[in-house]
Amino acid sequence: MPDSLPQPPGGATADSTALLLCGARLTDGRTVDVRLSGGRIEAVGTAGSLAPHCARVDLTGFLLLPAPAEPHAHGDTALTADSPGPVSYGQEDVQRRATEAALLQLGHGATALRSHVRIGDVQGLGPLEAVLQARRSLRGLADLTAVAVPRLLTGAAGADGLAMLRDAVKMGAGVVGGCPDADPDPAGYAEALLEVAAEHGCPVDLHTHGDDPARLARLAAMAAGLRPGVAIGPCAGLARLPHEIASRAADQLAAADVTVVCLPQGGCGAVEQRGNAPVRLLRAAGVRVAAGSGALRDVSNPVGRGDPLEAAYLLASQEGLEAREAYGAVAESARAAMGLPEVRVEAGFPAELLAVRGERISGVLSLAYSRIVIHRGRVVARTSAVREYCDTAVAVALELPRQARP
Repeated sequence: MPDSLPQPPGGATADSTALLLCGARLTDGRTVDVRLSGGRIEAVGTAGSLAPHCARVDLTGFLLLPAPAEPHAHGDTALTADSPGPVSYGQEDVQRRATEAALLQLGHGATALRSHVRIGDVQGLGPLEAVLQARRSLRGLADLTAVAVPRLLTGAAGADGLAMLRDAVKMGAGVVGGCPDADPDPAGYAEALLEVAAEHGCPVDLHTHGDDPARLARLAAMAAGLRPGVAIGPCAGLARLPHEIASRAADQLAAADVTVVCLPQGGCGAVEQRGNAPVRLLRAAGVRVAAGSGALRDVSNPVGRGDPLEAAYLLASQEGLEAREAYGAVAESARAAMGLPEVRVEAGFPAELLAVRGERISGVLSLAYSRIVIHRGRVVARTSAVREYCDTAVAVALELPRQARP
């Protein structure tokens, strides 16, 4: 499906930054043309109504959606499950892994990613610098944000972690995070982290089991009012609490405007508990729930795919969310959790889009094979899949799709 550059009629000059998406299907059933320019959606009109004075992409048979975002990745450890020996955290190796992982997830549709990076211990700030290098190399393809994750922040052992966290923010980490559950003083860890976030105006993104309601209540009280926002996850332990206690914790998180990022595809190395957060209970309480991928083929999930559409599929199939709600968790809610602007397929919104072959979101979540990814108004990734059947009477009778042969 190559792009084409038609000659404008009448000698008009084509806009070299514009792109016309032709014949796309929207979730409301309409078939439209969408013109992109300057990284934004310039116009949406009925099919054939927009002048084709620019490059075109034929989206006949594709459903056009706001692009998903990845709110919980681990680029420093990604793709290490099959390492023959100890995993290398040299800067070149981490940069290569983080870049490859981001491109894999971009191919799935995620045009923005938040990657948690461990700092401290023997590696110091090296892995963070490598992920920041990956971010720079990906500019124009995807937006990558690094989360600095220190191991300890309290007591004598935590002093170095606290100093390193401040250095990490100065280096370019856009978010501060960590795992309070692993510190001898979880409340003190969270308090120290929130103080650094307030000093630098950074968002906070914490790993927690969520199985201690008193700890969640303290965190909610400390986080209330903090801007630009606090996210926690994966909170699988919250689902193991009695319903009344979990509901009270959810109400407290909602009142503090804390986002929960669940990991339907599996956990990550920072937390050992498996399972998923009680998504429906949290949503009923008014908590924003986003869904991330977590581990991408590292020791904590050797088969992790890093696919936001699979995360949405699992929310629909296992948690009982409607297909639109499930997709919203990896798109609208994920973007909001990451502080990104809203995306709609309407004029004036950012041109962060995903086209998937299919007619409805439910079908897309079931069989999301062929995808076209658009970032800042430009096609940055394509995945094409063709299903082929052998020559049988039933295949011919049902007109099953086949790949053309030369």
